[in-house]
Amino acid sequence: MHSFKSIKVIDSGKSIILQRSDDTYVRYHSTWLRDNALDEKTRDVNSGQRLITISDIPTNISIKSAKLDKAGKNIFLTFLPENKDVSFSTNWLESHAYDKKQNKEKGWIHSDLKVWNKDMSKHIPIINYKTAELNKPQFLQWLKSLYRYGFAKMTGGKIESGALIQIADLFGYVRETNYGKWFEVQSEVNAINLAYTNLGLQAHTDNPYRDPVPTIQILYCLENSVSGGDSTVVDGFNVALRLKNENPDYFNLLSKYCARFEFNGKSEVHLQSRRPIIELSPDGELITIRFNNRSAAPFTDVPYEDMNNYYKAYRAFSDIINDPSLAINFKLNPGECFIIDNTRVLHARTAYSGEGKRWLQGCYVDKDGLLSTILTLSKKL
Repeated sequence: MHSFKSIKVIDSGKSIILQRSDDTYVRYHSTWLRDNALDEKTRDVNSGQRLITISDIPTNISIKSAKLDKAGKNIFLTFLPENKDVSFSTNWLESHAYDKKQNKEKGWIHSDLKVWNKDMSKHIPIINYKTAELNKPQFLQWLKSLYRYGFAKMTGGKIESGALIQIADLFGYVRETNYGKWFEVQSEVNAINLAYTNLGLQAHTDNPYRDPVPTIQILYCLENSVSGGDSTVVDGFNVALRLKNENPDYFNLLSKYCARFEFNGKSEVHLQSRRPIIELSPDGELITIRFNNRSAAPFTDVPYEDMNNYYKAYRAFSDIINDPSLAINFKLNPGECFIIDNTRVLHARTAYSGEGKRWLQGCYVDKDGLLSTILTLSKKL
């Protein structure tokens, strides 16, 4: 529980400043406080959604008075010119504080996430399908690990076509594409995609030519009796951070300029996107990796004077991806699947022989379903 020692109105009523029990301070603006008021006239009691728009807040809004209860657990404000009374708990204010040191470094990663390398092969988050269905606390921990590392495995699934949808239904919603609700990953004659051959594939993210790109991918094994065909996963965030550490200029080039990606496999499907290989948020957070040499279109958004160095950066990024010390290798058995955050984790496979059969099915699940399930399960448990 958070508590404050004192509260004071500053900036002619445009802000308040609160003193914490450890003598540090935090400030809030009047407009922000009014916009985030929690009373029933501002927020719907059922959905929690706002009942006012930003235009409904007076431009000359100010705080007439601010009081703190004796325990330091709640504050009480009166706003002018509405003469409106609003209260906040100090816990709520602390959990939504924005008066703090901002991270100005490009390529920072959210504290909930953890990068990894080959050593994680000993600590892969794994859960059995029945356990995921019946043991919600254990399932929640597995979901949190999937989010934290961007990679997890599940065992004990049914060995039947379409069983991967039952996995998806545990935590999210399937995103249907031109490949269907799910797609087959096995050798085909005249395949429209190299994934449908027995060739080895470099570690890559899926479908970078889509906008938006699919976020969670499930690859589910139904049969795997071939020689070879092992799966590999690589943490793209770790790759990006290593590139940044080894050559900051290369990191900046791959995050500064857009690459282009394209898929034109059938006459009725032509997909294109224009996004950077290393995507950062406006405040520099590392949010997405796009890397798929098979689907890269000609780069036309890099100035002539930077193109040579851009290709050097592109090659350096690829070389790090290929470093065995960063990769986890494994072979899926029937009824097993692995799940990756496709905006972060790259996956690959080794080539395999024509004898036997390798039959995987894949589907995409939007990440908002995963995050929603984590939040709702956390509240229940």
